[in-house]
Formats: sequence, C-alpha cells, structure tokens
Amino acid sequence: MKKLSVKQKNWLLSFHVAFGGIWFGTALCMIAITLSNRNTPNGDELYAINSVLKLLDDFVIIPAANLALLTGGLLCWLTIWGFFKHYWVIVKWVATVTLIVFGTLWLGPWTNAMTAISDVQRLQALQNPLYVFDQKAILVGAIIQTSCLLAIIAISVIKPWGRRSVKKEEHKEVVASSSVE
Repeated sequence: MKKLSVKQKNWLLSFHVAFGGIWFGTALCMIAITLSNRNTPNGDELYAINSVLKLLDDFVIIPAANLALLTGGLLCWLTIWGFFKHYWVIVKWVATVTLIVFGTLWLGPWTNAMTAISDVQRLQALQNPLYVFDQKAILVGAIIQTSCLLAIIAISVIKPWGRRSVKKEEHKEVVASSSVE
C-alpha cells in the first residue's frame, strides 16, 4: 500500500485533530448545558434544553466521533504509524472505540429518553425517577467521556509510550524452521 505524502498526511492529520476537537468541545458544552438544566423553572425551557442536548448529540458528537475514528484509521493505514506498531496508537484506538460504544449504548439513549420525557411531562419530568436518573447519568457519563477525550488528546501530543518491540529473532526462527520442514 502506498503511503501518503507529507502534505497529504498533514491534511488528514488536520481533519483528525479538528474532528477530535469538535467532539471534545461539544462534550464540554453538553456538560455545561446539563448542569444548567438541573433547576429549570419552566417546562418549555426544560424540553428546549433537552432538545438542544439531543441535537448536539445526533448532529455534532456522533458525526465528529465517527469521523475522528475514520481519519485515525486512515492515518494508521496510510502512514508509517500503523495500527499496532506504537503503544500510544493502540491505547487511542481502544479508548476511542470504547467511548463510541459507551455513547451509543448509554449516553445517546439517556439523552433521547430525557428529551422524550420532558416533551410529554414538561416541568413534571423533574419528578420522574427515570428522568432524574438519566439526567444524573448523562452528567456523570459526559464528565467521564470528556476526561477520557482529554487524555486521548494528551496521548496524541505527548506520545508517552514508544514503539512496540518486534522480536526479529523469533521471526527469523519461525521462517527458518518452516523452510527446513
């Protein structure tokens, strides 16, 4: 497979950083909005705020997360970094996929449920145990997600773990033993 030129790699890396930044920034905004949503005195305002959370999740977080994953995959595939050559890349892959799965299975459904409940019950939603649970769970989950994203960003910049050591001697022994037989 032909590798990207430096200019192509830099463009792809720029898109990757932008999508990661959009994901991180929107997650921070969702924390602030969720915090402001806890003591809303108006049912219409409560529903509007939940609708904004759902909108940000559906149209900003989900695409940005998936595009960050896609551009990261392309960077691994089309550059010398590879998928499994560096520990920091492996950690980023595992963390990113974990965050996307967490968001898909929990944060997204909780956001959707909060919006649906507040649409029907308006201000009474604040007395609904399911709504209250979802509201707290989204706040905790968003804080965890944002913290993990910040860690992923730090890993990207610092690259704290080096290249994995590949035992060339073991590879030579396997090749030698297979050619003897």
